[in-house]
Amino acid sequence: MNSMTRRHSGQDMPIKALPDEAVRPRNIRSGPFGVLDIGSTKIACLIGRAEADGRLRAMGFGWQKSRGIRGGGIVDLEEAEKAIRAAVGQAEDMADLRLKSVYVNLSCGQPESRLFNVQWPVDGRAVTAEDVKRVVREARHRANAEGRATIHALPLSFSTDETQGVTDPRGLFCDTLTAQLHVVDAGATALRTLSHCLSRCELDIAALISAPLASGLATLVGDERELGATVIDMGGGTTSLAVFGENQVLHTGIIPVGGLHVTTDIAKGLSTSIAHAERLKALYGNCLASPDDSRELLPVPLVGEAEHQIAQVPRSHLISCIKPRLEELFELTKDRLERAGLGRAGNVRVVLTGGASQLGGVRELASQILDRQVRLGRPGTVVSLPESASAPNFATLIGLLAFATGDGQTMQDIDFESERGQGWFARLVDFLKNRV
Repeated sequence: MNSMTRRHSGQDMPIKALPDEAVRPRNIRSGPFGVLDIGSTKIACLIGRAEADGRLRAMGFGWQKSRGIRGGGIVDLEEAEKAIRAAVGQAEDMADLRLKSVYVNLSCGQPESRLFNVQWPVDGRAVTAEDVKRVVREARHRANAEGRATIHALPLSFSTDETQGVTDPRGLFCDTLTAQLHVVDAGATALRTLSHCLSRCELDIAALISAPLASGLATLVGDERELGATVIDMGGGTTSLAVFGENQVLHTGIIPVGGLHVTTDIAKGLSTSIAHAERLKALYGNCLASPDDSRELLPVPLVGEAEHQIAQVPRSHLISCIKPRLEELFELTKDRLERAGLGRAGNVRVVLTGGASQLGGVRELASQILDRQVRLGRPGTVVSLPESASAPNFATLIGLLAFATGDGQTMQDIDFESERGQGWFARLVDFLKNRV
């Protein structure tokens, strides 16, 4: 095992308590838990716990500029390890706690989302927890595909004979138990690389959580989860989406387009460096044109030229670099939602989050292309979390902590993996040994 130690780097970050807010009642696991968001632009770690009233409280936080990650996957093991160690070390020092395992977002391995209907004979007796576990096990078995590993097998609803819409069938009498399950899987080799990288950081994987599922837990209000909403997390290397309805996640997906692609388009279109392109996007970027754009001139340092060689470029040129890429992104999102075949559930309001969602005009453009009501979403309050970490680009991180404490998990009192007698990390290793 790599002997490198995780160390706190950078200045200590002040912790500011945020105002309390109402939370949804749920079965709570108090923690503490460590969660890790591995993204293409940043790697962030949060150590936190749940209070008795369900509020989340931060104990430690750290983040680093992402290195060795592209499109959500690891492309440089050494650089990724260094960035993860630094982020985790910051959080551990602040919390005065050393992590052994972390909850990690799943954005690598081209995750896919599918629905399965499974029937199980009960023969007139009362449904037991073992029957429910067998239904989930059967869904996992049906979902098995060469080179893929099942991450989630989430029960959405049950039917007991002719009675539909059952939330928890235990104790009900029936001849046949029918369940609809949402299964998410991903490429096994990408997961093997991820688990190997974390083991080099002396960390086990407590669980992998679909990134858009986590973002939805952080940004959607209770009515949106119940009535239906699609959360679109606009990250740096990828954009992830999750469709919620009846307090369940019905579909997830990842599109390989994000804010970094917009930055690259600006750099190419204006012949400037990536760093200056990012600055121009942050200060002057917009995806909707205005009459004054052609008259407003922006200073653009030209790549390869001396520092004093500054071109004056109309803002309209900058917008012409940004808008086509975001139009492509929302067209791909619209196509993905239509192909998911979710009917009414896929045609409800949209909540945008993630770093790229803060670009001017994004909400209006999304509403125009998706033909849905759109709002911008910020993650809910986490007590004692630095204000800088409460922005939309930290939605996945906060959602991971919510998931770890029990939010978004169906029938938490049933251990669907107890028959294996192993932890998640060991099961993944066994799977990879057998199939890769």
